[in-house]
Amino acid sequence: MDWRDRIVCNPDILVGKPTVKGTRLSVELILGWLAQGWTHEMLIEAYPQLSRDDILAALAFAAEKMREESYTLLDRTAA
Repeated sequence: MDWRDRIVCNPDILVGKPTVKGTRLSVELILGWLAQGWTHEMLIEAYPQLSRDDILAALAFAAEKMREESYTLLDRTAA
């Protein structure tokens, strides 16, 4: 699946944040709920306009964006 078929950025919707096409559900929102332990089923029950493929597209989008970034390890012991 190509996430580009389901994830869009429109400056008129949520100030251009990546969202599921045809909704106001952001990738950030979906990732946040998944990080809190929500299952795909819980997300779909809470947001009936969302599909399993939409959730997978959000994850694929996030994974691709993470691959494109570079990171610096922060030393949490220094203070």
